[in-house]
Amino acid sequence: MTETIFRNARLVLADTVIHGDLLARDGKIAAIDSAGATSGAGRAEDMGGDWLVPGLVELHTDHLESHYMPRPKVRWNPMAAVQAHDAQVASSGITTVLDALRVGMDEDARVTSADMRLLADAIEHAQKAGRLRADHFLHLRCEVSSPDVMEGFSLFEDDDRVKIASLMDHTPGQRQFVSLEAYKIYYQGKTGMSDEEFEKFSAMRQSLAGKYSGTHRAQISNTCNARGIVLASHDDATTEHVAEAEEQGIKVAEFPTTVEAARASHKAGLKVLMGAPNVVRGGSHSGNVSARTLAEEGLLDVLSSDYIPFSLIQGAFMLAETVDGVSLNQAINMVSKTPAEAVGLEDRGEIAIGRRADLVRVSTEDDVPVVRSVWREGMRVS
Repeated sequence: MTETIFRNARLVLADTVIHGDLLARDGKIAAIDSAGATSGAGRAEDMGGDWLVPGLVELHTDHLESHYMPRPKVRWNPMAAVQAHDAQVASSGITTVLDALRVGMDEDARVTSADMRLLADAIEHAQKAGRLRADHFLHLRCEVSSPDVMEGFSLFEDDDRVKIASLMDHTPGQRQFVSLEAYKIYYQGKTGMSDEEFEKFSAMRQSLAGKYSGTHRAQISNTCNARGIVLASHDDATTEHVAEAEEQGIKVAEFPTTVEAARASHKAGLKVLMGAPNVVRGGSHSGNVSARTLAEEGLLDVLSSDYIPFSLIQGAFMLAETVDGVSLNQAINMVSKTPAEAVGLEDRGEIAIGRRADLVRVSTEDDVPVVRSVWREGMRVS
């Protein structure tokens, strides 16, 4: 039996905040005492009045690719890339992460489906070998307009680490890129295309979407529903998009681009997920709806770090500080309890007796919180 007592902490529970002690025993939370009288045979750690929050649960991070391919045409050792990514994730307070891997490549992709399978294998080997600080699962980002999306998807057909699959379509003129001008600025800035090259590129993308998107959406949603993989929609912009998502069994609405789509998703019972970088920056980098606006409207359920792991803890504390009606425990739920429940991981995500002792000590002196220590199943990992 292993025990640790966390004394003198501000414990962020699902529905309130209390000042007291917590006892972790054999990897689970065994007792919570607001009187500060918790006793046990294990070692005691004084939290010094810092916040103690549940380990964060990350549903959608694209961060791993930057470690695997840090420069164009450079491939890093996949195990080393996974471990570097894991260290940054854990030190940001994330104890459960669904690593997002691309399924379906476009013509300017710098990685292949084989690269994604290689990374998945490295994640799973590292997990089994005890190399990782956080608990890792997989999120498949399925670009439904891509001709090879089903080929890439098939590489994961027997993989039980896949917890969620998102249906994505970055075709110009809809969803994330309703504004063709915004799409033009984005892609010409990224690729250096001339106006004529861009027009041909856009027409080609639209043609592919017309040919493949509907069929691939149906195929992937049917397969995921049969396998018990949670489905997410991506960049819904209209009530029609949300209606389609409902028909396909979607449970999570990732990054809706308008208040209209977020409201319809919320009404339909979908969990609305937005990027924590959007919260931290005060708005969307692509000019779509602000996450803070959705929070103010009561339409925000989950935050994701997306491309900056530390933004998850920073965004949660910032929401509680800047948005009226969002308490700290509600904001922390958005990065722990609610995402865990959304993908069926109900053994974690909350400071409650019987849950996993995934815990994060956080101090706050200004607008950037400090992650002091992180425990996964009662074991110190950062």
